[in-house]
Amino acid sequence: MDEVHTEVLAEPALEDPVLIEGLPGVGHVGKLAAEHLLEEFDTTLVARLYSRHFPPQVTVEDGRSQLVGVEFHAVETGDADLLVLTGDHQAQSNEGHYLITDAVLDVAEEFGVDRAYALGGVPTGELVDEYGVIAAASDDALIETLDPHVEFREDEPAGGIVGVSGLLLGLGERRDLPVACLMGETSGYLVDPKSARAVLEVLQDIVGFDVGYDSLEERAEEMEEVAKKIREMEQAQQAPSDEDLRYIG
Repeated sequence: MDEVHTEVLAEPALEDPVLIEGLPGVGHVGKLAAEHLLEEFDTTLVARLYSRHFPPQVTVEDGRSQLVGVEFHAVETGDADLLVLTGDHQAQSNEGHYLITDAVLDVAEEFGVDRAYALGGVPTGELVDEYGVIAAASDDALIETLDPHVEFREDEPAGGIVGVSGLLLGLGERRDLPVACLMGETSGYLVDPKSARAVLEVLQDIVGFDVGYDSLEERAEEMEEVAKKIREMEQAQQAPSDEDLRYIG
């Protein structure tokens, strides 16, 4: 097997498609957002990308095995055509991230993509009540387009953007492909449907499509119960015990 192998499965006629990337990352924000698009709209699986840099395993569903990789789905929203990239894994090596991102950009070029949005999360280290979306972009015109909808913060995210999302910005710019990364604030230690919704709301305003959020809200309610228990545990740890109170003068 080659280091990266792309299998094209269908060639639908897409009009000025926008690449949307949502792979596993902080809070699974990007993956949740991308998968929600696939759930809400009619989609066509158009390509799979395999690599020796993914984990050495297969997935199994109803006894049927499938080599791990990432998938491209054509999505027709009725307003805009999307090429959505998602999967369960990212590369396990620095070299793999570069090789896979280059292959992703090759597929995007073949399908006529003229701009791309990487979706992800940015960790706050604490539970979030108000979900902001921060962004970075490879193109001044794209920054201007995004500016009314997101925050651009100096030196954030700290340490930059890693993985496919970051390299789409860097390698996309070298191919003259405008790319932006939309990052929803999230605690960093919970799967975060609310952050995914915040990112999608920005995306739909920018790209121009309508999507419902009922299923994402159901998942958010489930995670809210988990967050509630975490808050209760944190409060219990912060409350002084009777032993502590003996030493307060």
